[in-house]
Amino acid sequence: MNITDQVKWDHIYTNSTEKAGNPCRVLSSHSHLLPGAGDALDLACGRGGNALYLAARGYATRAWDISGVTIQALSEQASRTGLQLLAEQRDVTADPPAPESFDIIVVSRFLDRTLADAICAALRERGLLFYQTFIREKVSDAGPRNPAYRLAGNELLRLFQSLHVIYYHEEGNVGNTDQGFRNEAMLIAQKRN
Repeated sequence: MNITDQVKWDHIYTNSTEKAGNPCRVLSSHSHLLPGAGDALDLACGRGGNALYLAARGYATRAWDISGVTIQALSEQASRTGLQLLAEQRDVTADPPAPESFDIIVVSRFLDRTLADAICAALRERGLLFYQTFIREKVSDAGPRNPAYRLAGNELLRLFQSLHVIYYHEEGNVGNTDQGFRNEAMLIAQKRN
């Protein structure tokens, strides 16, 4: 486990009063695409908004994050609300999901390009990837300052080119930047052989 990242994120979550948030927009706005049942993973889950959302809809849900602090808080919240959710402290970069283990994988506001192939392999046939994270062509200071943690133009499409694209959205600086969904790209893609 990357101790430096673990300590960093434990510190961030310990010193924040935020509770588990809402699911990411790409998931909540397109929930009609979800299968009737299946195994779901909220990868690098943070506060676990996506995991809670999926578990509340009856999916067998796992939530993985490097921070033990946020995993503990998420486990307690799931227990209080009676949701079937397995939250685990896990360095997803060092220990990615096993091949063909999930029907749904959600990744939001996390970027490790080296995981793209493992994420694709972890999807079962007809499995869906919901991915949303920050882009370099931004209109505000939201998100990471380091451009290495932001996507280049259409990069999600290239990273997951082995999957069938269902939906893609990236506005960047086009048009009236006071409107629309800016600073992040969204992808929904399906594994098809």
